[in-house]
Amino acid sequence: MSIPKKMKAVLKSAPGFDHMALEEIDVPEVQGDRVLMKVAYTGICGTDIHTYKGEYKNAVTPLVLGHEFSGQVVAVGEKVTKVKVGDRVTSETTFDTCGTCTYCKEKKYNLCEKRSGIGTKAFGSMANYVLTREESVHILPDNVSYKLAAMSEPLASCVHAMYQLTPLDFHDTILIIGPGPMGLLSLQIAKEIGAFTIVSGVTKDADRLQIAKELGADIVVNTQEEDLTQIIREVTDGVGVDKVYDCSGAIPAVNAALPLIRKGGVLQQVGLFAKDLNELDERTIIQHEILYQGSRSQNPYDWPIAIHLEGKGAIDEEKMVTAVFDLEHWRDAFEAMMAGKELKVLIASNPGELD
Repeated sequence: MSIPKKMKAVLKSAPGFDHMALEEIDVPEVQGDRVLMKVAYTGICGTDIHTYKGEYKNAVTPLVLGHEFSGQVVAVGEKVTKVKVGDRVTSETTFDTCGTCTYCKEKKYNLCEKRSGIGTKAFGSMANYVLTREESVHILPDNVSYKLAAMSEPLASCVHAMYQLTPLDFHDTILIIGPGPMGLLSLQIAKEIGAFTIVSGVTKDADRLQIAKELGADIVVNTQEEDLTQIIREVTDGVGVDKVYDCSGAIPAVNAALPLIRKGGVLQQVGLFAKDLNELDERTIIQHEILYQGSRSQNPYDWPIAIHLEGKGAIDEEKMVTAVFDLEHWRDAFEAMMAGKELKVLIASNPGELD
C-alpha cells in the first residue's frame, strides 16, 4: 500500500482564538508499537471547539486536532503483532502514558498524570493519516460502519459513566440532563439496559428533544416550558429518580436536579463545566446522602462494550450523525457545530476512498 510523504491536516499553530488552517505536513513515521491509520471520519467534540477558541488548557501547539475517529490500518511498526495492514479500526485516544504509576498498572490510563492524548498533546485525526499505538487500536466488526465507529470514543466515555462508575440497573428510573451527543448516546445505552429514561433540555434543544423521543426516551422535558420537579414527583411517586447523568455541564441544571434524586441516589457528572469552581447545592448532597460521582473520559475497559453496542445495533447512526464535511471544508464543519444546529458533525478525511 503506497503511503505519501505529505498529507493535509487541520493544524492549530499557536494558543488563543483560532490560529487554525489546513496545512500540508509530513505523514507520521511508523516504528515500534505504532500503527498508522488512513482516516475515514473524525467527529467534532466540544473539546475541539474549546481548543479552537483557545479555552482548553490541556491542548498544546502546534497541534492537529481530532480524537474521535475511524479508518484503515496502512502501516505498522516492527513490534506490532495483533493489528495488520488492511484492518478496519478505531482507536482510543491514549497515545503515551508513564507506564509505571498505579493507574497505568491498572490500565486506568485516563487517570495517568503523564498521559498524552491524541488530538490534545499528540497530533490528531483531522488529517489524511493519524498515528496511534497498537494497544489503543480496536478492530471493527464487519457490520459497524466507519461513520458509526467515529463515535466510539464519546460512546466509550458514556459507557465509562454508565457501566463502570455508576452502573445502571434495568429497573432504574433515571434523568439525563442535556440532549446533546453525550446525552443521546447515554440515552441509547440506558434503553439497551432497560432503564426508564427522562431526558431534559431547554427551548433551544427542541429538535434534539424530539430526537431523544425517537430514540426511545420515555419522557422528554423542556424545563423552560414544563415543570421538571412535578413530572419527576408524579413518575416516581414523590421518591425521586434513582440516578441523574448530567451531560450538559450547566451548574443551574445540576442544582435543579439534585433535590429530584431519591435519598441515597447518585448524580453522575459527565459534562464538563465552563469554570473550575462552581456553587453546588451541597446541603442536598449531604442531607439526602447523595453520591456525586465524577467521570473523566474513558479507559480500555470501556471500549469493547462500546463496540459491542455498535455491533448489535444499539446506537442509531442515522439519527446521531446530522452533517458530514470533507477535510477541505473543516471550518464550515466547526461553524456548523458552534451554531448548534447539528447534533453530530463528522469530517471526512479521505472521502470516497474508505466507505
